[in-house]
Amino acid sequence: MHIIQAVIGAILYLVIFFSIGFILNMLLKKTWTLVFIYPIFVILMIDNVKLSSYVTETSTALASAYERLLGLQFLDIFMLGFGLLGAILAGVTIRFLRKSGYSMF
Repeated sequence: MHIIQAVIGAILYLVIFFSIGFILNMLLKKTWTLVFIYPIFVILMIDNVKLSSYVTETSTALASAYERLLGLQFLDIFMLGFGLLGAILAGVTIRFLRKSGYSMF
């Protein structure tokens, strides 16, 4: 992966997860919902194990996820970090808007 692709991907992850987090925060009225869901989403995205195997074969699925997380390259971590940053910024933005008197729904 080239550095230009990683930068564009990081910006896209930031914008996408900011948008999703902002909408979830407005609808559910829980400020940090996506920040807690994001690591689960990342593990499911990185790992090639079916979701049902986390219930039936827990130790094997978690070991596979751990190995895949350790095998990530720096640019992959960079992009995923920007996704987490977008989720955090969505929570900060919603909190600021609520303190300023805006009410969503």
